[in-house]
Amino acid sequence: MDTAAPFVPNPVEAEIKALARVSVTRARQLLFARYRDRLEYHAFNIVRDSAEAGDVVQEVFIKAMRESRIFDEEFRTQAWLYRVTRNLCFNIVRDRRRRGAILAGMPRDASRFEDQLDAVFSGEAQAEMTELVALLSDDHRAILMLRYYEDLSYNEIAARLDIKMGTVMSRLSRARDRLEEVLGLTGSPLAVAS
Repeated sequence: MDTAAPFVPNPVEAEIKALARVSVTRARQLLFARYRDRLEYHAFNIVRDSAEAGDVVQEVFIKAMRESRIFDEEFRTQAWLYRVTRNLCFNIVRDRRRRGAILAGMPRDASRFEDQLDAVFSGEAQAEMTELVALLSDDHRAILMLRYYEDLSYNEIAARLDIKMGTVMSRLSRARDRLEEVLGLTGSPLAVAS
């Protein structure tokens, strides 16, 4: 089990929380202004549809207004916003029915799994791969999407998910292994090349 590091608030987040003591309405407006574009970008990178990404972010902020702890000092607001966004996006992807030829254009002789993932997440098969990744557990999806889809460093992933660096590395390794298993079940060329 991970032992979380002591909470060090984001300076902007701390200012928003301080403002909430004076005006909750103004704090909500500032929270929305601060995170809307970032969350839409994050959502778009998962669902690949700007209208759906906008809908997701709207739903996230509706949930945020209902979250009683959102302005509590110890509440990790940014991490919560990203987690809710990610989960809603994965639900959308999971619900999509298309499961076509996932990696038809992938070369069979590629030698490294990371190179293959980079090619998939930057190529034409991106939407299909996203749907396949939706079959993985929440932790595995999150770590793969942040690393290969958003191209975050291990440090950035650790901060985003509020986990330790060692946890990032082990979770990423397990997620890769699991994705290889899933790809093998689909008969994907990626599984043959691994």
